[in-house]
Amino acid sequence: MSTATVFWTHLVLGYVAWLLLWSAYVWPKLKTMDWVESQRAIATLHSFRFFGLVFLLPGVIGPNLPASFAPFAAYGDFATGVLAILALLTVRMRPVFSLFVIAFNVVGAADILIDYFHGNQVGLAAIAGQLGATYWIPILYVPLLMITHIAAFYLLLRPQPQTARILNGNEATA
Repeated sequence: MSTATVFWTHLVLGYVAWLLLWSAYVWPKLKTMDWVESQRAIATLHSFRFFGLVFLLPGVIGPNLPASFAPFAAYGDFATGVLAILALLTVRMRPVFSLFVIAFNVVGAADILIDYFHGNQVGLAAIAGQLGATYWIPILYVPLLMITHIAAFYLLLRPQPQTARILNGNEATA
């Protein structure tokens, strides 16, 4: 089996496994939670994206990984992680929290999509072994991150129930 086939098999099955877990255990709970608490849970997961800076450590990735791939992936993850942490720190300031939630989801989803596009351009699947110790990131971590970005956007766009608006103090009439 070629390196590219193994990589794509891992990537697809990473999405399949996370979607099965997500649909059975996480999504039923998350969609019944208060809007702020559901976004807070997603932000907590994304706050660990500072770990993407590992792509910059010499010796962690192989010497033949295209030089243009690692820094962009590292800094995109880092920016998303910092924005998610800022969202968590501002959870009591709802308008600011909402802005950081939107920001980390837009930046994070864009980062993943651009990394997929860029990885495809540089033929990453064929040289996936050059990811070295970071190989597990696109296989196990990124699928979950993308799924949670999609969920966050869904939760951001769905109408908030009347009782939740009243409890959050967002009711227009008093």
